[in-house]
Amino acid sequence: MARLNNKVALITGAAHGMGRAHAELFAKEGSKVVVTDRDERAGAAVAAQIVESGGNAIFSPLDVSSAQDWEGVTALAEATFGPITVLVNNAGTYVYGEIEAATESQWDIVNSVNARGTFLGCRAVVPQMKRAGGGAIVNVSSNFAIVGRPGFSIYCASKGAVRMMSKALAAELAPYGIRVNSLHPGLVATDMTRDLIATPESLDTLLGSALIRRAAAPLELAYAALFLASDESSYMTGAELVVDGGYTSV
Repeated sequence: MARLNNKVALITGAAHGMGRAHAELFAKEGSKVVVTDRDERAGAAVAAQIVESGGNAIFSPLDVSSAQDWEGVTALAEATFGPITVLVNNAGTYVYGEIEAATESQWDIVNSVNARGTFLGCRAVVPQMKRAGGGAIVNVSSNFAIVGRPGFSIYCASKGAVRMMSKALAAELAPYGIRVNSLHPGLVATDMTRDLIATPESLDTLLGSALIRRAAAPLELAYAALFLASDESSYMTGAELVVDGGYTSV
């Protein structure tokens, strides 16, 4: 299991859910992993578990909306492991509610993490990827960046920004051997969605038109991210990898 040998991967939001699954799987596949999150205790525990299992990992706290934090964590990563060659912009948040009740504060919070955080992350790692001769950026968007969903207008807007930013950066960075792709999960069973899918009725409602009538496990998304981060996807850039149980297919 060495699909990411000689890679240095920085993963945001890696203390829980999909981010943790990405970090653990990437380490098993040979990557040196920089685990980042605002939850310092849980993030440090993830990095420690990876090391105890024989992998290479460090933890650094990171507020993805802070340019200063990005400068610090990328410098630490390079000093510890060498230039970053894989970035997974996984950290995300959402609000639910009809547009008439939405607030400017909600807009700012969601977009500061989902859109601004992705922008800052891409900007921060590009110099190191150029020095390394290339790299892979995986920006976690959503199936709601492809189809709309009532009550999720702010979230859809933020993830739509991630989707199109990825395409623009793919074109901009291709001459440097840097690939940029977006990953589009559907409903995933994580701490963030636990309350939303607490009952069979609420789960059924959120699944909507999905053909596979269950939420995804975080590891199912981690394998998709692994493919985009590895050389197996070396002819892919500017692409959208949708893992949503068929939600967007009908």
